[in-house]
Amino acid sequence: MDKEILEILKSMQCDFKSMQSDFKSLESKVDENTQILRALEHSSQVNKAEHDNMSNDIAKIKGTVEKMNKELNRVEQATANNWVDIAELKAAR
Repeated sequence: MDKEILEILKSMQCDFKSMQSDFKSLESKVDENTQILRALEHSSQVNKAEHDNMSNDIAKIKGTVEKMNKELNRVEQATANNWVDIAELKAAR
């Protein structure tokens, strides 16, 4: 009976060593995955910052274009008024 217990204990010891090796392998993979996730998170944050910056630039450009459109409308109106004045002056001759 002692021999049987001894064999069982030796078998369990081998199983534990095998499990320790498996755990070390899993730990290495988990560390690698953690590093990958951190790199992806950093990349995501950089992309978000760049996206926010582009959104701000687009908003500024939009404001500039809208201002230019208003100014162009004023120029068109002034030009139209000038043409009316020119036509009146020609008619008065």
